[in-house]
Amino acid sequence: MMFTPSGERTWTHGWDPKFPSPGADETGPGTVFVTSHDGRESMWVVARCELGRSIEYMTATPGERCGLVTVTCEPSANGAKATVSYDLTSLSREADVELDRFAASYPSFLGHWERAIGEAIRGEHRRQT
Repeated sequence: MMFTPSGERTWTHGWDPKFPSPGADETGPGTVFVTSHDGRESMWVVARCELGRSIEYMTATPGERCGLVTVTCEPSANGAKATVSYDLTSLSREADVELDRFAASYPSFLGHWERAIGEAIRGEHRRQT
């Protein structure tokens, strides 16, 4: 459950989703939450979820970007393999540079995810907010 809105708290520094209208199941399609990062607020909507297998979010950072984030997990020889994809569109010419920077550093970004998740699984991660 590391890829649910609240589950990411266990391994993502600063991840603290806020639910404006909390429901019984935060992974249910249509669930809305908001995150803040580097002074920017992003809205997220659960688009689809197969608990334990995949979750897809629609995300929008006003004036910057919007799109889909999909995480799919499948069994592997070492436990599980996660595939993460971002399909984002810039909302302004100014935001193009930031989105290009994100795309260029994507392999490093995923490497950070891998290390952070490994630390959380081994119990080495300490939540910091």
